[in-house]
Amino acid sequence: MLLKGIVFGFVLAAIVGPMWVLCFRRTIEQGVAAGAASGLGIAVADAIYGAVAAFGLTAVSGFLFAHSFWIGLAGVVFLGWLGVKALVAPPADLATMSNGLASRSLGAAFASTLTLTLANPPTILAFTAMFAGLGLAAGASYQSAALIVAGVFAGSAAWWLILVCGAAALRARVTARVLRAINVLSGVTILGFAIWQLAVLLR
Repeated sequence: MLLKGIVFGFVLAAIVGPMWVLCFRRTIEQGVAAGAASGLGIAVADAIYGAVAAFGLTAVSGFLFAHSFWIGLAGVVFLGWLGVKALVAPPADLATMSNGLASRSLGAAFASTLTLTLANPPTILAFTAMFAGLGLAAGASYQSAALIVAGVFAGSAAWWLILVCGAAALRARVTARVLRAINVLSGVTILGFAIWQLAVLLR
């Protein structure tokens, strides 16, 4: 169960989405610590939704589904704000920026990705379906559920660590012009995901 959870968590995290873009950009612009904090926020959110599905927390999932429109809409607004922020952000001076950010900034990076990832309650359905396919049937033991949730967290965290390390390796070669292009591309991409999520909510 642990190994299955790791594989599922890794594959789930590796799917390109707004968090992928956001985590990459933060690593390039703010350093490894900010990227790692962002990735950890996503991994924790994956584990939370995985736990809701694995342990059959129907009260929690019922509440989330009942308010899924407003939760999703809040996510759209947050994504839109991040997209616009990336578009208008001036290139950072990487030569004078250290990887050690203030704990408050790292906390904000963690909280933002945690919140955005949790702003998609239907993810629970994906976890429920995948867990059934992995052999975690309804009413499974707490030990099995705990192992697969731990695996999801470990797999997701492993992917974000790989992404952050890859982005960090590129960071030394990034010029102000390239960073500006990354900001624009990231902003447009994140806004595109926001529009797509809004369309899904309104259909």
